[in-house]
Amino acid sequence: MTIDSILQRANHAHGITALNAMQKDVLEAWSGHNEIILYSPTGSGKTLAFTAPLVLALSAGIAVNPQAVVITPSRELAQQVGETMRTLAQGFKTTCVYGGHRVEDERLSLNPAPVILVGTPGRILDHMNRGHIVLDRVRFLVIDEFDKCLELGFEEEMKKVVESMHFLEKRMFISATQIDSWPSFISLKHSFVLNRLVEGNKELSQRMSVLMAVCNEGDRAAALGRLLLSLPATQRTVVFVNFRESVDPLCCFLNSHGISAEGYHGEMQQLDREKAVAQFNNGSIRVLVATDLAARGLDFENVTHIIHYHMPVSPDAFIHRNGRTARTDKSGEVIVMKCDNENLPQFIHPNGTFTIPDNPPLSRLDPDMLTLYFKAGKKEKISKADIVGFIVNNSHLEASQVGQIVVKDHYALVAIPRHEVQKTLHCLQSCRIKGKKVPISIAGNASKSKKQ
Repeated sequence: MTIDSILQRANHAHGITALNAMQKDVLEAWSGHNEIILYSPTGSGKTLAFTAPLVLALSAGIAVNPQAVVITPSRELAQQVGETMRTLAQGFKTTCVYGGHRVEDERLSLNPAPVILVGTPGRILDHMNRGHIVLDRVRFLVIDEFDKCLELGFEEEMKKVVESMHFLEKRMFISATQIDSWPSFISLKHSFVLNRLVEGNKELSQRMSVLMAVCNEGDRAAALGRLLLSLPATQRTVVFVNFRESVDPLCCFLNSHGISAEGYHGEMQQLDREKAVAQFNNGSIRVLVATDLAARGLDFENVTHIIHYHMPVSPDAFIHRNGRTARTDKSGEVIVMKCDNENLPQFIHPNGTFTIPDNPPLSRLDPDMLTLYFKAGKKEKISKADIVGFIVNNSHLEASQVGQIVVKDHYALVAIPRHEVQKTLHCLQSCRIKGKKVPISIAGNASKSKKQ
């Protein structure tokens, strides 16, 4: 495999035609160093930066054990990295393991062993303990967002996983924020540090404006509503809160005022979290209300605004929240809501103000799309092409009207024009896809469903 073939796949999947300066530096460092530490801002293309050299280093042939392991702190980031790996490393089996879905599905995907294993520390260790996977012959280790992976909550799991790899040739550590100390089991020796934070953050500041919006404490939710209504109708906004208990009430408030919103937090079922992200990315909702869980690992598409409904609790939280917008070469706007009785943290430096209008438009158009939920996916042998053909052959819609499709192990999400949903759903309910009767419904209200 060559870098040109990798870029062809990156172009087809993501419109990326060339490596940026940081990615070129990583590729060069990989060839001359066995231990690399990369610091680079969120949204700068770190996943491609480590994926390209990793794929080039893999050996063809039948895998007995994984050649490469990528560890991430969250299931969302594991999914994102896994999808990127599958796209760019075609020909090399990639398996992604993480909590929130069935272990049995993962066990089957681990036999035969993948060439690339992507996963969260706890789930990787779980498969090791069950005897589903052996890592003693792993050649390459990547720890993505190592600042989070190496926190105390992950330390015991990380130690057991990393120490099981006895023949590592190269290790790479990636983060958008630096850490003060490294745990002893990492045992850094001759690290090559590639720090792109100063240069990268300077570039980012040219694409991202940080504005302060003043409001009254008792009027915070209403002020947020007026703020959102004053933004362009095409905006796509993530609203960050500090407490998961704030998510659902805020979503209900916004929806009752004509602003389509869904929630995202750690107490939601994994399925509902994935539904919320898919609806946000495919244009079925305009606002995602989230805790800091959504500040890492989620590659949202074309986010125009980040709103800090509650002040971030740390500089790292501020950095990672803001990293959901102005990604790669796009621009974005960050708005910090500050009530009269609050002090602005020293790490926040607004370069302007945002005046929340008293009388924004009273009505708001619904998003153009709505999402259908198919209760069948990859494990039921359902593909994107199957879904498009099924919809076109059994309804009045044309293929060009079918929006973004996400196919997971046991379900699929499909965006279609909002004004066509009821008619389309009526046409499809009695039809079979690949000879199977699959339940179909309208996705939504993800923020209302919690873990049992």
